[in-house]
Amino acid sequence: MLRALIYLLPLALTIYAFIDCLNTPEDEAKHLPKIAWVFIILLFWIVGPIVWLAAGKPRHAPAGGRTSSEWRRGRRTTWVAPDDNPDFLKSLKDEKSLKDEKSPRDGARSDEARLDEREADLRRREEDLKRREGGAGPDDSAPPATS
Repeated sequence: MLRALIYLLPLALTIYAFIDCLNTPEDEAKHLPKIAWVFIILLFWIVGPIVWLAAGKPRHAPAGGRTSSEWRRGRRTTWVAPDDNPDFLKSLKDEKSLKDEKSPRDGARSDEARLDEREADLRRREEDLKRREGGAGPDDSAPPATS
């Protein structure tokens, strides 16, 4: 029984370290790239898993704490909804304040001017289309009928 334990214990440790290494994000593998750790674990059957657990695996902070990689990055690791994100809300307020700085009459006047330009363009295109369909040129139009 002890002879089987001598082989099963290192095998179990190797399998555990291998799976743990594969599940660890690339940026949290210490000292070496993740692929190098995989080769070390698989090639050095007893020493590789122990070295991974001691030096390659990040140590976890107490419950509710931040990991060392989070402290180094200095940022959140979870996504924040736009309506909860203070930067997004600030950008909305800035855009609104820029729009409010313009007077409403200027905005309305520019909208009316654009509408007038579009209507004039539409009328011009309709007249051109009628001339082409009728075969009459711009000077060949019939004089208005008088009674």
